[in-house]
Amino acid sequence: MHRPDAQLVTPSARIKPVDAYPNVTILQMQMPLWRWHNGQWVDEHRRGLLQEALAGPLRGQFDQPIQWFYDPMAVTAFAGEMDEICTVYDCMDELSKFRGAPPAIVEREAELLKIADVVFTGGRKLFESKSRFHSNCHFYGCGVDVEHFGKARVDETRIPDDTKELRKPVLGFFGVVDERMDYELAARLADADPNWSVVIIGPAIKVDEAAIPRRPNLHWLGGREYADLPAYCKAFDVCIMPFALNEATEYINPTKALEYMATGRNIVSTAVPDVVRNFGSVVKIANSHQEFINLCREVAQRPDRDAIERGIQMAEANTWESIVQKLDIHMAEAISKKSVTAPG
Repeated sequence: MHRPDAQLVTPSARIKPVDAYPNVTILQMQMPLWRWHNGQWVDEHRRGLLQEALAGPLRGQFDQPIQWFYDPMAVTAFAGEMDEICTVYDCMDELSKFRGAPPAIVEREAELLKIADVVFTGGRKLFESKSRFHSNCHFYGCGVDVEHFGKARVDETRIPDDTKELRKPVLGFFGVVDERMDYELAARLADADPNWSVVIIGPAIKVDEAAIPRRPNLHWLGGREYADLPAYCKAFDVCIMPFALNEATEYINPTKALEYMATGRNIVSTAVPDVVRNFGSVVKIANSHQEFINLCREVAQRPDRDAIERGIQMAEANTWESIVQKLDIHMAEAISKKSVTAPG
């Protein structure tokens, strides 16, 4: 859903096909700013816009739907309202720990955990947390498009103009720039060696511009298209995950870990619990800012080829296709169980 619009008088919705994925349809909603504070009103109109689309231009395309929730806040608008045959809660983050999280999210997640037929978590620590409240909970880490990110390893891929002339080695990151990043570490990394370049790719979300450090060799490039990420990674000599260790990162299992592995680069990360647990055999783990700097310098000068090869193998073993097959099995089992226990 787009940000609320001060120019809108009534809610609007637009159906967007996805050219590369003909089985995916996006219903893009937008609400007027003057009603945005009224959560019940927003929920009713979100539900109404979807029901109108399903009865109109999308009629017949979503019969017997599986309703899939990423955001517990949506439960009051949609749960039980779409004639769904199965409800899935796909928990990828502990959203209640994020800055600015709505207070109601804890209560709504509890409601979602009660009604969900199956729960998936994107991190092992998330699994340990959510499985206490749901008996059909399963941990599946993120997958990776190996073919896509593997383009960083082929000669034909061209390094983008805004990075090809940077002084090497290049220490690179892509992802959202928010409260999960350790900005002091980014500054110290740049200060540690003026002869290397630190590149940060990604949109800044919920972060004060004044908190973003500026250095001649620290390059904040902003957001880039997903299609272009392998080309940027080809410019990287080391892939970095300079995450802060705080409430927002306590439960994360970064998607980029496997994506970095598929690019054939060494990876250095702070000691995020699920990174240590899931990827410690490939990723170099730093327990302090100075250790992070030392590890970056070490692999930039002497790449660990064995770790790179283990990373490529780990990425190839965790494709999205293999994960989706396993998720499908769990959903089929949940649907079958419901049909057996249904009254009548």
